[in-house]
Amino acid sequence: MENVLVDLMQALRERLAVIRDEQSRHNEAKHIARLRSVSEKIDRLQATLPQPIDPRLAHYLQRKSYDKALDLLEGQITVNTARR
Repeated sequence: MENVLVDLMQALRERLAVIRDEQSRHNEAKHIARLRSVSEKIDRLQATLPQPIDPRLAHYLQRKSYDKALDLLEGQITVNTARR
């Protein structure tokens, strides 16, 4: 499960990078295509998450609150890594 979460975190970070990419916005069609692509990737990864998942994560993903989902995942991964 951790690999799926890491992949999901990567996709969420990628989405933020696209949003923040000022150069990308000069070509609106390409920018929208990049956003659509990464959003579809997030949806695919979300569908592969083993159930049950943290209810907060489920809520954030359903509401497309991707910043909150990323913050939650980063906190969980940090805690899990520190416990090892």
